[in-house]
Amino acid sequence: MSVNVNTALPLEYQTEQSRMNIFGFWIFLGAEIILFATLFATYAVVDHRYAGGPTQHELFEMKGVMIETILLLTSSFTCGLAIYEMHRGNKKGLLMWMIITLLLGAGFVGMEIEEFIAYVHEGATMQTSAFLSGFFVLLGTHGLHVSMGIGWATMILIQIAKKGLTPVTARKAFIIGLYWHFLDVVWIFIFTFVYLKGMVA
Repeated sequence: MSVNVNTALPLEYQTEQSRMNIFGFWIFLGAEIILFATLFATYAVVDHRYAGGPTQHELFEMKGVMIETILLLTSSFTCGLAIYEMHRGNKKGLLMWMIITLLLGAGFVGMEIEEFIAYVHEGATMQTSAFLSGFFVLLGTHGLHVSMGIGWATMILIQIAKKGLTPVTARKAFIIGLYWHFLDVVWIFIFTFVYLKGMVA
């Protein structure tokens, strides 16, 4: 069965299947937006219900949060460079920038885990208060998404290393790029409405 390839389009859009898959992924991101919007709304309701437990002012340390933010924002930039290199047909450039992206993402996840462990050692657990339940669920869900993204992207990079840049591997790389940028946007909202708002409220 022959596949109709439109070479006038970017590599990731050259087949009908790829175009449909990318469109389907945008729909998936819409569902993810609803998920995180629900978690943000829940957190907004409970963010001042401390039940005698620690508050944002007592827990949050902006230095660590800023480093996490820089790591993730930088990873979004390097992810963009990876897709740029893909469009240039540069497989090595794509692999290099995506590996850097994933290392930055792993650094972010590692710091977030350390942050959670420090909170628990201070007696701040999900069971302590409604605020902490909402906090851990929101940030934990985002961190889990980043972790899954690292694993997913690693498998795609292995495919690209073995098979090269094709309409199929390019589509997969493009989709993981969309996913990574989405997680970055979610973190900007977390940084603003959880950490900054919590520190100044």
